[in-house]
Amino acid sequence: MFAKYGVFLFVFSLFTVSGCTQDQKPTAIINHKNMQFKELTPEEERVIVYKGTEAPYTGIYEKFDEPGTYVCKRCGAPLYRSTDKFDANCGWPAFDDEIPGAIKKVPDADGMRTEIQCAACGAHLGHVFLDEGFTPKNTRHCVNSISLTFVPKEPVAITDTAIFAGGCFWGVEYYMKKIKGVISTVVGYTGGKTENPTYQEVCTGKTGHYEAIEVVFNPGQTSFEAVAKMFFETHDPTEWNHQGPDWGEQYRSAVFYRDEEQKLITEKLIKQLKDKGFNVVTQLIPAKKFWKAEDYHQDYYEHKGTTPYCHGFVKRF
Repeated sequence: MFAKYGVFLFVFSLFTVSGCTQDQKPTAIINHKNMQFKELTPEEERVIVYKGTEAPYTGIYEKFDEPGTYVCKRCGAPLYRSTDKFDANCGWPAFDDEIPGAIKKVPDADGMRTEIQCAACGAHLGHVFLDEGFTPKNTRHCVNSISLTFVPKEPVAITDTAIFAGGCFWGVEYYMKKIKGVISTVVGYTGGKTENPTYQEVCTGKTGHYEAIEVVFNPGQTSFEAVAKMFFETHDPTEWNHQGPDWGEQYRSAVFYRDEEQKLITEKLIKQLKDKGFNVVTQLIPAKKFWKAEDYHQDYYEHKGTTPYCHGFVKRF
């Protein structure tokens, strides 16, 4: 608002000077032959094309507060971030900043205000006001809800899971639990053909299973790449079916990727190691059914109070 005592005058001017009457409509503000526009309803067209104004306190985004991005209703160009939205209690959505380059500012037809348009397609958004003191940026983009479409921010995964096999699962788990952001670990068996295998069955080498670990971590504190690096630096990825004194098919080195991103990251890390001269034999296998091992295998070194005899940290990246 211009000032507290000018609120009514400002609202009135929106409906008279900037708004459009039934008897008179200005011409469309812009004509972009090469842009694809969303088909507008008559009310959307009145505001967006012919510079009308929606009634105060009626727009769907006036009291809306969700994380995401506001884009142009007509062309879809990103305009405002939800982090720049604030409650000005003026009847329309208010933002104290725009996405760089998204907004065009032009003198309003009333000769007093500054109109804001979508820089991509020229759609009418509303007006911008300065020096009102609402926020430290001292700027208020007063925007018609009808000119906007809200695109919600994709939720960040609360947890993610990685599955590795690198020799005796006791030692792999010992180091994985040291990573900040790891929520839980479970050791078990995967990659074989036997249903619900026992430790004794796996040790025969006839089930096809690997001794493996399932690592659940918080993506906000660590990443699959960080966890995978720990895997490659705490076992010897150049050994095919043994680690230290432990020999057997169940001790093979493998990453069981759960999605394409994990696969690509693992391929990148393996290439980095090979470029450094390491003859990496670690297998890259799509994740399969994971069978939890017997309880006495879980957190083995933590309960025993000792450290691994077949694993150790070696800086490789």
